[in-house]
Amino acid sequence: MAEQQQFYLLLSNLLSPDNAVRKQAEETYENIPGQSKVTFLLQALRNTAAAEEVRQMAAVLMRRMLSASFDEVFPSLAPEVQNAVKDELLLGIQMEGSSNIRKKTCDIAAELSRNLIDDDGNNQWPEILKFLFESVSSQNVALREAALHIFWNFPGIFGNQQQHYLDVIKRMLLQCMQDQENSTIRMLAARAAAAFVLANENNTPLQKHFADMLPGILQAVNDSCYQNDDSVLKSLVELADTAPKYLRPHLEPTLTLSLKLCADTTLQNMQRQLALEVIVTLSETASAMLRKHSNIVSQAIPQMLAMMVDLENDENWSNSDELEDDDFDSNAVAGESALDRIACGLGGKVVLPLIKEHIMQMLQNPDWKYRHAGLMALSAIGEGCHQQMEGILNEIVNFVLLFLQDPHPRVRYAACNAIGQMATDFAPTFQRKFHDKVISALLQTMEDQANPRVQAHAAAALINFTEDCPKSLLLPYLDNLVNHLHVIMVAKLQELVQKGTKLVLEQVVTSIASVADTAEEKFVPYYDLFMPSLKHIVENGVQKELRLLRGKTIECISLIGLAVGKDKFMQDASDVMQLLLKTQTDSSELEDDDPQISYMISAWARMCKILGKEFQQYLPVVMGPLMKTASIKPEVALLDTQDMENMSEDDGWEFVNLGDQQSFGIKTAGLEEKATACQMLVCYAKELKEGFAEYTEQVVKLMVPLLKFYFHDGVRVAAAESMPLLLECARVQGPEYVTQMWHFMCDSLIKGIGTEPDSDVLSEIMHSFAKCIELMGEGCLNKEHLEELGNIMKGKLEEHFKNQELRQAKRQDEDYDEQVEENLQDEDDSDVYILTKISDILHSMFSCYKDKVLPWFEQILPLIVNLICPHRPWADKQWGLCIFDDVIEHCSPTSFKYAEYFLRPMLQYICDNSPEVRQAAAYGVGVMAQFGGENYRPFCTEAIPLLVGVIQMEGSRSKENINATENCISAVGKVMKYRPECVNVNEILPHWLSWLPLHEDKEEAVHTFSYLCDLIESNNPIVLGPNNSSLPRVFAIIADGLTNEAIKNEDACSKRLANVIRQVQGSGGLWTECMTSLNEAQQAAIQNLLNTA
Repeated sequence: MAEQQQFYLLLSNLLSPDNAVRKQAEETYENIPGQSKVTFLLQALRNTAAAEEVRQMAAVLMRRMLSASFDEVFPSLAPEVQNAVKDELLLGIQMEGSSNIRKKTCDIAAELSRNLIDDDGNNQWPEILKFLFESVSSQNVALREAALHIFWNFPGIFGNQQQHYLDVIKRMLLQCMQDQENSTIRMLAARAAAAFVLANENNTPLQKHFADMLPGILQAVNDSCYQNDDSVLKSLVELADTAPKYLRPHLEPTLTLSLKLCADTTLQNMQRQLALEVIVTLSETASAMLRKHSNIVSQAIPQMLAMMVDLENDENWSNSDELEDDDFDSNAVAGESALDRIACGLGGKVVLPLIKEHIMQMLQNPDWKYRHAGLMALSAIGEGCHQQMEGILNEIVNFVLLFLQDPHPRVRYAACNAIGQMATDFAPTFQRKFHDKVISALLQTMEDQANPRVQAHAAAALINFTEDCPKSLLLPYLDNLVNHLHVIMVAKLQELVQKGTKLVLEQVVTSIASVADTAEEKFVPYYDLFMPSLKHIVENGVQKELRLLRGKTIECISLIGLAVGKDKFMQDASDVMQLLLKTQTDSSELEDDDPQISYMISAWARMCKILGKEFQQYLPVVMGPLMKTASIKPEVALLDTQDMENMSEDDGWEFVNLGDQQSFGIKTAGLEEKATACQMLVCYAKELKEGFAEYTEQVVKLMVPLLKFYFHDGVRVAAAESMPLLLECARVQGPEYVTQMWHFMCDSLIKGIGTEPDSDVLSEIMHSFAKCIELMGEGCLNKEHLEELGNIMKGKLEEHFKNQELRQAKRQDEDYDEQVEENLQDEDDSDVYILTKISDILHSMFSCYKDKVLPWFEQILPLIVNLICPHRPWADKQWGLCIFDDVIEHCSPTSFKYAEYFLRPMLQYICDNSPEVRQAAAYGVGVMAQFGGENYRPFCTEAIPLLVGVIQMEGSRSKENINATENCISAVGKVMKYRPECVNVNEILPHWLSWLPLHEDKEEAVHTFSYLCDLIESNNPIVLGPNNSSLPRVFAIIADGLTNEAIKNEDACSKRLANVIRQVQGSGGLWTECMTSLNEAQQAAIQNLLNTA
C-alpha cells in the first residue's frame, strides 16, 4: 500500500510545473520495472478516490507503455495477470463515473487490442468483441459511446473475422448514426464509419458496400460544425485525402456541403478553412473527378478570394523591422495556399478562366484589401496556370507594374510579390521579355524610403529576377543596377548605425550577391565598391539581432569572390578567411538555431571552390562544426491522435498520418541545415580530392547510414553523391584502404536501390553505384551482392512493365481526361529515367567484368528482350538496344550466343520511326564492326544499305534526326575501318566523305576523324584526289570540326590532324589554296590547332 501511495506522489510530480521535480520524477518512473508499472498504473486508474488528474496521468502512461513497449512488458506477465488487466479495463469502462477517464480507458483497451491481434489476424481478446456487440446496442448511452470510441480508435479490431461481421458492423453504425436523441452518438458513429473506410482504403468492394453511409457522415459533419466541433469534418478531410473514390457516389452533396460551410461567416475560421480543405484536397487526390464539377469549383474560387481579403489594418506594418512569420491560422494565408494548390491540382485550363475576371475586378476595387488580394492571387496561381498565363503574360505584367505606383504600401508590396513570383515561375521567358520594364520599376520602388517593408520586398523581387536572368540580358543594366544598390546600401548602413533598422539592408546585401552571381567576371570593376563595407558588417555586426544580416553578408562576400575569381579576390581572401575563422571559433557560443551557421557552411564551400587546393589548410577548423551540423538527429515521435492534440505544427512539428489513429511526428528544425552541410561535404570531396583523404573515414561513417535518412530527400541525395567521390579521395591511402571503404558502403548502396521510395533520389543512388563499380573494377561485388543486385534489377524491370500496364488502365478510367494524360506522361518520364539508370549500372558491370558477368546477366535477359519487342514504347526499345550495345561492345565474341534475341530487331530498328531508337541501333552496328568478331560479319554487310538509306533520307539533318544520322555515318565509317571485307570501301568512301564532319555527337566525331587520319596517312587516293586536288575539301572538314568543337585539343587525333596540316603547310601553293577556301573562323581554328597540338 505504501508503495502505491509513493506511486501516486510520483504521478503528481510528473505533472509538476517545476522542471527539476518533473525531471526527477521522470527518471524514477523510467527505472520502475515494466511489470510493476502495469500493476501500479492500473490500480491508480481504477482508484476513484484518487485525484482526477493523477488518474488521467496514469491512463496516458499506461496507453503509451502498451503503444511503445508492449512486446517487452505484456507477454512476460503471468497469464492470470494478463487476464486481470483485460477484465479490469472492461470493468473500468462499465463502472466509471468520469466520462474523461472512461474515454481514456477506452483508448487503453483499443491499444491493447491492437497489440493482441496475432499474425493470422486472430484477436486474442475475444471478450472485447463480445463487449462491443453488447455495449453498442445497450440502453446506456455511456456504454454505446465507449463501444464507438474503441471501434473508432482501432477499426481493425475484428481482425480476420471482419468479413464475417461486415453486415453487423454496418447495421450497428447506421443505427447509431440515426440516433436522434444523442448527437454525441451520431458524431462518434460518423467518425467511426470514416475510420473504418480509411482503414480499408484499398478494399474496393467494402467501400462500395459502405457507400450508403456517406449521407449520414455528411449530416453529422453539418450538425457537428454548428455545435462547435470539427472532429467529423476532419474525418471528411481524411477521406478526401486517402479514399477519394469512396466519396464519388455522393460527390455533389459532399462538395455542396463543404462550400456551404466554407461560406458561412458565423462559423469559426478553422472550421471554414477545414471545409475548404475538403475541396482543395480533392483537387489533388481526385483532380479528374473534381474537374467534372466545374460549377462547384467556380463557386469555391470566390470563397478563397474572399478569405484573402480578410486582412487586418496595421498602422505599424510599413516600418516593422522584423519579418513576422505568416499567421498560418489566418484566413488570408489559408485562402492563398488553397488557391495555389487548387491551381496546381486542377490545372490552368480549368482555373484561369474561372478566376481571371474576379482578379480583374478586385484590382479595380477602391478598398486596398481587394487590390492586395488580387495581386497575391496572381502570385499564387502562377505555378498551376503556367501554360495558360504564358500566353497572356504581356498584359498581366504591364498591369501588375502599374500597382508598383499604388497609393497603398501593402498593395505595392503585393505587386513586388507578384513580380518576384512570376520571375521565378516564368523564367527565363519573363526575364527575356520584360527586363527593361521590370528592372527600372523595381529600382524605383526600392527608393521608397518611407516604407522599408516595400523597399525590402522590391529588393527580394529583384533577387528572384536576377537569379534566373541570363547573363547577357543583365550586363547592359549592370552599371545602373550596381550604383543603385550601392547608394541604398550606404544609406541603410547609416540607418543601421543610427536607428538599428536592418530589414532592407538584409535584402540589399542578398541582391548584390545575386547580381554578382549572374554577372560573374563582369562584376570585377565593382568589387572595390562593395567589399570594404561588406567586411565592415561582418567585423562589427556581432549583436544577436544582427545574426541574419551577418549571415547574409558572409554569403554575399563568398558569392562575389566566386564571381570575380581567385586573382581579384586574393587581395581580401586572407582577411575574409580570418573573419570566417573567428566566427567559426566563436561558434561554440552560437546557438543551434543561429542562422549564421548555414550561411557559414555554404560560404566555406565557396571559399574552397575559389582557393582550390590552398583551402586544405583550413579543413581542421571547418570540419568540426560542419560534421556537427551534418550529424544533427531530428526529434521524432510516434504519436496517436491524443498526443497530437498537445503538439502543434507551430512548434515546428510536421506529422505524417500512418492510419489507425497513429501519426509520425518530426521536428523539422535543423533539417535544411543538415542537408546543406551534407551537400558541402560532397563539395569538399569533389574539389579537394586527395587533399580530403584524411577525413574520408569519418565522412563515410556519417554518410552511409544517411542513405536511409527518410526525413529529407536532399540528405539522401548528398549521401549517394558522396560515395564515389570519397573512394576517389581515399585512393592515396592505398588499395586496401579503398577496398575496406567500399565494403563499408556497398551493402547499403545496393539496399538503397531496392528500398528508396523517391524516384529522384533513387536515380542518384543508382548513378553513384554505377560510378563506384567503374572505380572499383572487376571482382568488387561478392556472390551475395551479385545475387541481391540481380533480384533488385529484376524487380525494377518488372515494376517498369507493371507501371505501364497501370497507366494503360488509368486511360480507360471514367475520369480520364487530358490533364490526367499529362500526369501519366510525367510518371512515364520518371519511369524511363530509372530505366536509364538500370542501363548505367549494367554498363558499369559489362565494362568491368566483361563476359564473366554474362551468366549473372541471364536472369534479367528475358526482361531486356521484352524491352525491344515491337509493341513497346520507343524509350523501352532505345534503352533495351543500348544494353545490348554494351553486351556487344564489352562481352564479345561471347555476346554472339545471344544474337538470336537482339540481332534481327537491331537491324530492323535502324529504320525505326523514332530517331532515338535509330541512334541506338546504328551505334550497335558500329560496335559490332569494331568489337563483335567474325560471327557478326554478314550482319555488318546487311546493315550498310540500311544505314545509307537513313543518312540520305529527307530531313535526316533536322534537329530531331541529327544525332541518329550522325551515329549512322559513324557506323558506316567503323564498318569500313574494322570490317573492310564486308563492304565495297571504294564505292562508299566518296559518299562518306561528303557526309562529314559530325557536329552533334562529339564521341562519334572522334571516331570519324581518327579514321579520316588513317586514310590521309595511308595516302588514300579517294580522300586526297588526283594531285591532292581534294585536300581543300579535307581542310574544310577539319576546320569545320574544330570550329564546332567536335575535336578537343586533348584528343589523340588532334595531334594527328595537326601533323597532316603541317605537311601541307610546307607545300607552298597547295597550302594557300587550302587556307583561302576557308572563312575567318575556320582559318583561326586551324592556326589554333597548329599552336596547341
